[in-house]
Amino acid sequence: MTKLAARAQKIADELFRIYPQPECALTHEDAFQLAVATILSAQCTDERVNIVTPVLFKKYPTPKKLAAATQEDVEEIIKSTGFFRNKAKNILGFARAIVNDYGGVVPNELDELIKLPGIGRKTANVVLGTAFGIASGVVVDTHVTRLSNRMGFVDNEDAVKIERELMLLIPQERWINFSHAMIWHGRRVCNARKPNCAECTLAKLCPKVGVE
Repeated sequence: MTKLAARAQKIADELFRIYPQPECALTHEDAFQLAVATILSAQCTDERVNIVTPVLFKKYPTPKKLAAATQEDVEEIIKSTGFFRNKAKNILGFARAIVNDYGGVVPNELDELIKLPGIGRKTANVVLGTAFGIASGVVVDTHVTRLSNRMGFVDNEDAVKIERELMLLIPQERWINFSHAMIWHGRRVCNARKPNCAECTLAKLCPKVGVE
């Protein structure tokens, strides 16, 4: 094991001590709702998405009903999440593909998920990990990107490259919860504007303490 991998293991251990049961912050009842919520979360806070999705799913609770919705109606419901026209197009395309190609059931395979409208690798990893318990990769969002660079795991802003590096540093059985824990830590302690290094129990393991 390399020194970096050993340090990554120690950081993961501490993250799991702080957040023993890290969960996805997006409110959902099934894989379909989680996928839609994750699409909506792009360039938007989870808090805002969690305000919008109950309205959306009350009106369109199933893939079949959402697939029959109009672009204009969906846009109106999700408008506050930003980039609403493209997001509406994506979630409608996703719902219609689920209905037409998968009998209304969200597939649980990475290669199948990433074929669907609005579903990139990050969203697929979220759905597989959270809804199905399948560790297909490491979810890399803005929090994981920021913390991975600050913690010295990577020196890169490319999500795919960051994921590949993290998959080498973190054992597969920890991928799902590691992502959730990093996201929670990014929200609560190691935030974007001013990381709270003085209160961070990971400070002794972090090479960027006091740099920013």
